[in-house]
Amino acid sequence: MKNLSIFPLTIIVLLVAAAAFAGNDKSPSDPALAEITARGRMLYEYDQTAWHSTDAMKATNPPKESLGRHLAKKSDSGWIVGFGHFNEAHDKVVVTCEATQSANPQDFTVRKIDPPRGDTSFYLYAARAVDTALHDFLGEQRPYNVAVLPAPSNQLYVYVFPAQTRDGVYPLGGDARYLVSPDGNTIIEKRQLHKSILENRGDVPKGSTRAAGYHRRARRH
Repeated sequence: MKNLSIFPLTIIVLLVAAAAFAGNDKSPSDPALAEITARGRMLYEYDQTAWHSTDAMKATNPPKESLGRHLAKKSDSGWIVGFGHFNEAHDKVVVTCEATQSANPQDFTVRKIDPPRGDTSFYLYAARAVDTALHDFLGEQRPYNVAVLPAPSNQLYVYVFPAQTRDGVYPLGGDARYLVSPDGNTIIEKRQLHKSILENRGDVPKGSTRAAGYHRRARRH
């Protein structure tokens, strides 16, 4: 996970808004805007969580097989990230380590789980949802990041967006949002937020400060 700490939160919120209102010319209601904003903030938190927890995990010099995939969930006390992999039957995610967020959002405490725990709830459903979305997603030949957020009725949102591959260059667009069934196996809805990818270098004239930016959404066909 690349360092996106200076990636504007405004852009994250706008990307989520595009998913909710693509192809709809009506202005969102106040409650809908509140939901969009909350989801945008959570998406930003997820990205930061994945970055810092992975760094904390790697600092423990774990065996490669311990890294596997990372799956984050937010609790009342902060974010918890499980690291693990599917078992052979694909009916469990074998969790080898967990990283728990401290009072400082950037600090995570890594706990090795020995023996590894077979999870049949959130981590399993989230891992399935990621695989389900990525199996459908048609992107470019480049790395992508994935985030899993809670959705109404115990469903899951899966966001797929291009990963940063060069320092100082922030890719915008080329992203999609999936609504997936609670068990992670079925796509209920897919929304292409943006089709093209813009490589944003973040350059601004000397002595000035960027306040905002925009990227046109994909039209619904």
